[in-house]
This record gives sequence, C-alpha cells and structure tokens, in this order.
Amino acid sequence: MGLKEKRFTKAFQEEKFPALKEQINHAAGFDVTIDVVWDTMFEDKFLHLYDDSYPKIYFQPLIDAFSAITTDDMGKEALSESLKKVVITNKDNHYNPMHAYTFEEGVLQVNHSPILNADKVQDRTDVLINLLENNL
Repeated sequence: MGLKEKRFTKAFQEEKFPALKEQINHAAGFDVTIDVVWDTMFEDKFLHLYDDSYPKIYFQPLIDAFSAITTDDMGKEALSESLKKVVITNKDNHYNPMHAYTFEEGVLQVNHSPILNADKVQDRTDVLINLLENNL
C-alpha cells in the first residue's frame, strides 16, 4: 500500500467509517466487532472510485441485511448470540456475492473486490440475508 492508498484509508477511517460503523451497530442492535484488512482492498488505478464503492460493497449490505434480520426479537437474539465478528477483506477478488461471504464459527467474512459490481448492493444484501438466516 503506497502513500496515496494510506492517505485515502486514513481519510476514510476518520471521515466515513465511524458513521457506517454506527449504522451497522444500530441495525444489528449491538456493538459489532469489525476487522477491516485495509491493505488488501486496493487495485491499481481505481483509487478515485473507492469513496463510492467501499460503502456500497462492504458496508451497506451489512446494514441492510442486519436490519432485515433484526426486525423481531428472535432475529435480534439470534444475531447477537451468533455473530462474534465481521472481517472485511479482498483476498480473492470475488465479485459474485455467492462466493464473497462466509459465516463460520461466528465470524462473517466479506471477501469481495473493492470495485467490481459496486452498484449491485441488493444482490449482496440478498445473499447475505440468506447466508445468515441459514446459519443463525
């Protein structure tokens, strides 16, 4: 990760991430532990798009899926008892949500390209809801 990426990451962490984290916590109903592996989330020449794509790819689907799951007490309880941590990374450059999410031993891993299919928020949300509902 070069200087440009480090500057972007610092700005995103300070300016956008706190509000996104707050929205995730509100949707889940508890303080969700989120580990972001920032240095994996860059591809050359796309830095100018990350301000828009990061929320759409990594955070909005979590907010929407947690909101859908916690609409009743049963969902709130299941999520709070089962979800230990969310790990956000890009190890494999997945762009298909069917391959981008895993949920094992209480850890939800989001392993998605930081740029590809950014506007397909609903597709990612639907896959995430299905994965969580089947495993909570």
